[in-house]
Amino acid sequence: MSVRALRHIRRMRGGAQSHLMRCSDGNLYVVKFQNNPQGIRVLANEQFATRLAESVGLPVPQTEIVEVDDRLIERTPELSIQLAHGTTKCVAGMQFGSMYVADPPYEAVLDHMPAELLHSRVRNLDAFAGILVLDKWTGNIDGRQAAFCRRSRERLYTAVFIDQGYCFNAECWTFPDYPLRGIYGHHEVYSSVRGWKSFEPWLSRIEQFPPDQIRAIANRIPAEWYGGEQSCLDNLVEELVARRGIVRGLIQTLRISPCRPFPLWTEIRASSSSGIGESHLMSR
Repeated sequence: MSVRALRHIRRMRGGAQSHLMRCSDGNLYVVKFQNNPQGIRVLANEQFATRLAESVGLPVPQTEIVEVDDRLIERTPELSIQLAHGTTKCVAGMQFGSMYVADPPYEAVLDHMPAELLHSRVRNLDAFAGILVLDKWTGNIDGRQAAFCRRSRERLYTAVFIDQGYCFNAECWTFPDYPLRGIYGHHEVYSSVRGWKSFEPWLSRIEQFPPDQIRAIANRIPAEWYGGEQSCLDNLVEELVARRGIVRGLIQTLRISPCRPFPLWTEIRASSSSGIGESHLMSR
């Protein structure tokens, strides 16, 4: 299933040089093009990781394949990619679209929430522990990105997690597992983490994620977005299946890192990064 881009709205910020576009279903989408500066696999990463996040119950935008035709590009000079030595037109074809969180029903959206307001103005702050689990599983090498959305006449904002392009180590499709990668800049979002229960239900859902469901999500990625290299996609899926059992160890490694992002986690039973994952899985 896909939607068709009808109108260009504006250029978006960010390294992928996305564009905001109105599409045939009436919605606004942030569209990343195949010839974006970060590489074509970024589109595959966005769809794959966002659908995985959605499957375990994390708040992420709806995603669609967005068809952009040559005629729209030709009559829209703004549909271009800025390079070091000039510009080039965006390519036509199937692009990745993430539904714009500022479109109705939301009337107020922030891409940054002051640290001192996080606890009083964000209703789902606990979900930052959940997206951290997903980022460790998928090897996100970027800092975690979030948008904060508020409906009309409401006081509280809802965190929505955007920008999954650097999961799977961006274009590389490897998992270097740097302890501090994938975490949110304001560590205050983790201040309520007191133990493993703070990562539930997302941690257990990832550990028990059916391999066939992971493969089904992967198989819906357009082949153009990974150069038709099916064996590479298959290897990525198998690696994700295997990594379900090491996520606790990766979180434990982050826990004992110098940045100490979980100051209230004093649980004595936390063991080594290898042992905790093994002992947990042996009980299943």
